[in-house]
Amino acid sequence: MVEYKLYVEGGGTGKHLRTECRAGFSAFLEKAALSGTMPRIVACGSRGEAYEKFRLAVGQGQKAFLLVDSESPVDAEHAVGEPEIWKPWGHLRRQTGDGWSKPASTSDTDCHLMVQVMESWFLADKETLSVFFGQGFRFGALPSQDKVEHVAKDALYRGLASASRSCKTKACYGKGSHSFKILALLDPTKVCAASPWAKRFIDTLKIRATMFPILGN
Repeated sequence: MVEYKLYVEGGGTGKHLRTECRAGFSAFLEKAALSGTMPRIVACGSRGEAYEKFRLAVGQGQKAFLLVDSESPVDAEHAVGEPEIWKPWGHLRRQTGDGWSKPASTSDTDCHLMVQVMESWFLADKETLSVFFGQGFRFGALPSQDKVEHVAKDALYRGLASASRSCKTKACYGKGSHSFKILALLDPTKVCAASPWAKRFIDTLKIRATMFPILGN
């Protein structure tokens, strides 16, 4: 059997949070109809660590995917034509603070972006956010932009904090406290409908699963 690994940005430096990161992505992918065909999820903490682990893995001949935040809007030139020919490596090469090169033997379909950050996916499923935070959650405080990938990350974080500030059963949104718990509850169908880059990610995993047997997480 061929084992694929998914190196993801997230999970910080602590063991507990990395466990939550793996669990959150596992639950999300299982609901995306990938149960039994998922790559092994590796929570890497920082985006730089995710890239380095991915680069080392493929350099050793391993089969792997990389999933990181785009951190900023993806220029239209990197999303021309069908999603399978989009150019995430072009974005990451230009992204301030990254400057990453595409490792030898990899392709653009091995690299995937959460545009602009993982929390952007939350805006596609506001009903789940409301249920998670419960009484006092304020929909109106969330960014009103219909295209979730166009919402700047700072505006998104401010909106999440404001919307959850007066909740009765949960504290104000905290990335470490809440992010992966919410991810596990999201509806992948809604996320893919709202985020073309998320759909590209899920579609690529499904295509790869039909090409190679993959060990489960």
